Amino acid sequence: MAVTKAKAQRPSDAAVRTPGSAASAFDLDRFLPYRLSVLSEAVSRRLAHDYADKFNLTAMEWRVMAVLTCYQPLSANGICARTNMDKVQVTRAVSRLLRAALVARAEDPKDRRYISLSLTAKGRRICERIIPLARAREAEMLGVLDDAERRALDAILVKLMDKVCGGAPGRNGRNGVAKRGD
Repeated sequence: MAVTKAKAQRPSDAAVRTPGSAASAFDLDRFLPYRLSVLSEAVSRRLAHDYADKFNLTAMEWRVMAVLTCYQPLSANGICARTNMDKVQVTRAVSRLLRAALVARAEDPKDRRYISLSLTAKGRRICERIIPLARAREAEMLGVLDDAERRALDAILVKLMDKVCGGAPGRNGRNGVAKRGD
């Protein structure tokens, strides 16, 4: 008996709306949080394709390194605040980056409970190689927008970040900007 592969379908191709249900009035494909989530995951996967095999990094590890490229030293909590990753994701990524000697940790001499993380020279060299790839992907994605649309997108993202996150990355809606270099 021959095994056949089912044709891949988009979720909207396979699903049928149920008339009269609460869900029939809910257009998931137009629901902003859903659209942002799907877009974010797709962008992350495209970027990961560029660096995963070449540099042996996961998306979470690259996210940690990217944040440390711009904001270091940071604690694990600071990385959580800047990336919106949960503590478990950050802890796993940081552990692997420490083992690979891409990140170093240091105790605060005044408060030994506070551990800061920074890129090592090896980590900085890898970031210097990945950033041009990431910028090229960004340019490719934004290439479908004209200058006015890019400015509008940026203004919209600033407004949404302000509303949802309390401003720039690194803030969260619960307690604002993290302390001590976080």
